[in-house]
Amino acid sequence: MDIEIVSERENPLLKRREIVLKVIHGEGPTPTRKSVVERLAAIKDSKPGLVVVRKMNSLFGRRESIAHARIYESEERMRQVENPHIVKRNVFTEQKEAS
Repeated sequence: MDIEIVSERENPLLKRREIVLKVIHGEGPTPTRKSVVERLAAIKDSKPGLVVVRKMNSLFGRRESIAHARIYESEERMRQVENPHIVKRNVFTEQKEAS
């Protein structure tokens, strides 16, 4: 999976960066939100918990997707600004199996 940043905009009022990116997934399936969040956080030197993938659309007949992401300065600000269902989609916790 490769990520190409199409546009990036600083939003000082909401204390976030708004990014449109192209996710090129080649022969494999469409990547999960979690993998896109982790990769974008690594590229932009941010924590994965501060990155929100707002939407991700696969283009028909092409092996790429367009994603809209936001990187917040703090988790508190993210929870104030984003809708609760969007935050819930982007919070990835490790599930422990009961044995």
